[in-house]
Amino acid sequence: MTRVYAVSDVHGHLGKLTAALHAAGLTDADGNWAGEDVRLWFLGDFFDRGPDGIGVLRYVRGLIDQAPDGAVRMLLGNHEILALGMYKFGDTFVPHDGITLRSFERSWALNGGQDRDQELLTDDDVDWLLDRPMLGLDADQLLMHSDTAEYVEWGDTLDQINAAARAELHSDDIEVWWEIWRRMTSRYAFRGPSGPEVARIMLQHLGGRRIVHGHSIVADQLGIDPQFLTGPHLYADGLALGIDGGAFDGGPCLVVELTAE
Repeated sequence: MTRVYAVSDVHGHLGKLTAALHAAGLTDADGNWAGEDVRLWFLGDFFDRGPDGIGVLRYVRGLIDQAPDGAVRMLLGNHEILALGMYKFGDTFVPHDGITLRSFERSWALNGGQDRDQELLTDDDVDWLLDRPMLGLDADQLLMHSDTAEYVEWGDTLDQINAAARAELHSDDIEVWWEIWRRMTSRYAFRGPSGPEVARIMLQHLGGRRIVHGHSIVADQLGIDPQFLTGPHLYADGLALGIDGGAFDGGPCLVVELTAE
């Protein structure tokens, strides 16, 4: 039986990632792929806030090359959108009706953008990232980066959403890109009294029995310091599993095994 794992929000902390993957038995002592009958999903946010986002990207791409076809997969996070938007548009003004100036450069700087990541990002990296999906489905779990319902603005099915988002990412329209960034930064859709119903509706439309996401630090939801976090957080009547350990804020890089029931 294939075991399925997920990890999210590494945010440039390559050392935490490699240690966590080795501890889970997915890599050997040298950091090379060692998983057997395993699939590993990265739920986005390689970049920003930490020292080596580009190193995380290159490492994951290496694992994908080493592993059997399809064994290691990646979804886009909002910080991939931000890094790509910075790379493509820089300080170009984003048209809008308000007064405050908007640009990818400004948002990148405010959200922990690292000069080194931009300096070392290549056209090949960009082309590869542009073709990554937004959503996945595995082990009867709906996998996404952001805990948002805004994915459905791209379509009614998982395939429609991934295809529509990919098409928009291949656009050179800065307003289209800004809307992608806006959607991906929204959060908390599955919290509060209405959260379980929002999660239930998404699962009914897109498949799976549970949503697995990153983006929002689990320790914040639990009201504890990230350094004391030991695992993911199941909530919304068991319909949502948050796995962002807050690696950039002193928390762990969680490698979470997902179980099908």
